[in-house]
Parts: sequence; C-alpha cells; structure tokens
Amino acid sequence: MTRIGVHVQDGDPLAQAEAVGADAVQFFLGDPQGWKAPTFPREPAALRAAFEESGVDGYVHAYYTINVASPNNRIRIPSRKLLEQQLNAAAAIGARGLIVHGGHVTAGADLDEGYDSWRKAIERIARPLPMLIENTASGDGAMARGLDAIARLWDVIGSAADDGGGEVGFCLDTCHAFASGEDLATIVARVKAVTGRIDLVHCNNSRDEFGSGRDRHAGIQVGQIDPGVLVSVVRAAGATAICETPDAAADMRWLRTELS
Repeated sequence: MTRIGVHVQDGDPLAQAEAVGADAVQFFLGDPQGWKAPTFPREPAALRAAFEESGVDGYVHAYYTINVASPNNRIRIPSRKLLEQQLNAAAAIGARGLIVHGGHVTAGADLDEGYDSWRKAIERIARPLPMLIENTASGDGAMARGLDAIARLWDVIGSAADDGGGEVGFCLDTCHAFASGEDLATIVARVKAVTGRIDLVHCNNSRDEFGSGRDRHAGIQVGQIDPGVLVSVVRAAGATAICETPDAAADMRWLRTELS
C-alpha cells in the first residue's frame, strides 16, 4: 500500500500528522525563506524516537533560498553550507530524506556553470540521508525544469554521487512537471529512465494551464490536471506521496481511497 502524507508549515509536524492519520509528513526546519541554521520542533533525539515509535515517515524540505547552482558566490557558498546543515539536521531527527530544489543560474549565465556547481556540491557535501532533488516549474536557467534539464543534471552528478558520500534521489512534483510542459501520462517511466528512481511524489494539482511555467498548487480534484492522472502517477511511481495542497489532509484521504 502506498504511503500518503501531508506537508505542514508550522508547529509539531508529528502531532499534526497523527491528528489527520497521515502515513508521512513533510516539514521545514526553520523559515523556508531564510538563511538561518535549522531549528527543531522538539529536541532532536526525542523527535527521532517519537517518529520511530509512531510509524510515521518524516521528510524535511530544505529552504527555498538554497541555490547551489548560482554563479553568485554570495548565494552559492552559503547555500552549500546551509544544505549541509539541513542534511545533518534531518538525519538527526531520523527523517527519510531531505528534499531540495534544483536551483538555477542567473539570466545570461552559462548553464554549464550551474551544473558544474552541482557536481562540486555533490562531491563536497556528505549525505547522511538521501538527498532528493526536486523538479521545478519554470526558469530558462533552471537546473531541473523538464526532463532534458534533469537528464543533464544527472549526467553531471551521477559519477560524483557514486563517491560513497550518500544517496542522491529524486522527488517528482506533479504540478511542477505539468507547468514545465511534461506529459504526466508518461512522466514516471521517463523520469526513471533518466534517474533510475523516484523516491517521493509531491502530488499536487495546478491552478494554471499546461506549460504555464507557474508554480501554483491546487487541490487534487479542482485543478487543471485530471485527478485520475495524478492517481496513476502515484500508483506508477511506487513511492510515498505527499500532498502540498491547500487542504492537504482532505486530498490525502481522497488519494488513499482512490489507491485502495
């Protein structure tokens, strides 16, 4: 049975997951728009023990500010430091993975520079738990917008990720894929052909039309994507699914029923 969970913004993530009957919960360890070191909703060892006892899977989403692909030293270098802090913090609480966006280079910059920066980050940052790179919705300089960009990223980081530093996996966001112009009917097979794996699905509908480049999530049953297609993506991926929607608990329950 596919494990299904919710993303929560504030408070105690495990308590919120248990309150709605979620199998998994995704959360931030601090302000997602900030640069400060991670913070914890409970003492790390206590939270780790509580997750183990509950049977709920925890996933940490890295801050949105992290952009290890940036050609700007004032962004790229702090991003590497913060990514390393987030990985260590997520491992300390027993999370199943840390999700991080692929990032981007600035307008006019060489895409190869961004991919090379990702290679260096993979080589230099130890991964005590799986680091799951998430596809993004827009941006000409994005490292993980669409399958062509993801393929380039995996070509660059593939050998570096085999250095024993820890796993690098993939998080598939359905809204982002739809917004970037990727056919969701075949997305799972095509992603796995590139990355060899899908570790987590962000099961979100889209408020905007196909190929819009807009990252605006909608409830599973009310967006521009056929809800049946989203169910098929989750089933085919065979990975835990997290709803990042306005009423994530309701969407989680609906998705669980459809998959049963």
